[in-house]
Amino acid sequence: MTDDEILDRVLLYEGGYVNHANDKGGATNFGVTAATLGAWRNLGRKATSDEVRDMSRSEAIAIYKDRYITQPGFGVITDGNLKMIVIDCAVLYGPRRATIWLQTALGVSADGAIGNQTTTALAKADPKIVGRSILSQRVKRIHARVAEDPTQAVFLKGWLNRANDLLKYAA
Repeated sequence: MTDDEILDRVLLYEGGYVNHANDKGGATNFGVTAATLGAWRNLGRKATSDEVRDMSRSEAIAIYKDRYITQPGFGVITDGNLKMIVIDCAVLYGPRRATIWLQTALGVSADGAIGNQTTTALAKADPKIVGRSILSQRVKRIHARVAEDPTQAVFLKGWLNRANDLLKYAA
């Protein structure tokens, strides 16, 4: 999968504008939160609900490419299916956590930053095994999140369905 194909898939998962009362990110559009949009636009504040709603798809893609591919260094992942899994994890749980999950799956020091140790292990690893390990860690985090905050149970089925759908990239 190319980066553009990955982002198309992520945007399908994320959908359009939502402002759910239990969503800790507040108003989102294409999965981009008010805080992320405000930071991206250098507003010095969170974006308003109207600014989030009116954000274009092309701006969302630019944010995703920068914040969830380029900045965390996910361009070093050459297997498109594994890259899909890692980027989707970064979108939902942050690039640092996605990197830690990747490093844990690779059996290297999990410091949350991609460096030589990670890239060397990545080159030798079976991407399918690594992808399944990452998704296993993700499902554990989903359950822990709901256990920590039962108000998040409203999202449980969707989060688990999304993780389950990603299994096809590790099959």
